[in-house]
Amino acid sequence: MSDQSPFIRRLEQVLDWARSFCILISSLALVTLVTTFGWLVFGRYVLNVTPTWVEQLALLLICYIAFLGAAAGVREDTHIGVALFRDMMPFTIQKVVMVAIDLMLAAFGAIMLIAGITLMKFGWDTALPMLEIPESFRTLAITSCGALIFIFSGSRGLIRILTFRAWSPEADLKDL
Repeated sequence: MSDQSPFIRRLEQVLDWARSFCILISSLALVTLVTTFGWLVFGRYVLNVTPTWVEQLALLLICYIAFLGAAAGVREDTHIGVALFRDMMPFTIQKVVMVAIDLMLAAFGAIMLIAGITLMKFGWDTALPMLEIPESFRTLAITSCGALIFIFSGSRGLIRILTFRAWSPEADLKDL
């Protein structure tokens, strides 16, 4: 929207950059996952020596791929949702429901963040087998996802509240 304030435009740019960074990290983790599994197959069937660390690394990478991908999906507003009932309501009520959904998602992200921090503290003294790094590196994915969901959803809800009067069905159709 061209009628947004400079603050909202800058905030949207920063959030888009953070989403792009999540996708970049997830993509690099996926490439690493495929590469290490190639090494696993090569080591097992050609060298006759199975690298045992690959499976533990794969479990760690899957956590980052899934959680950072989920956070990016929240930013892109592609998370799972049923819009049928919301779309059947009058437009003003739709706006209120959309803000409520954003705030509920932000609360969920905050709970994930707090629980993730607790899990990180708990697992810091335990090492991941074969990798010899703290278990907290696995739960860091949960913590980061919670923080990102909180930021992405909370800021979207805040922007919707700040621009509540500027919303119109025509403006939403232009975004499609």
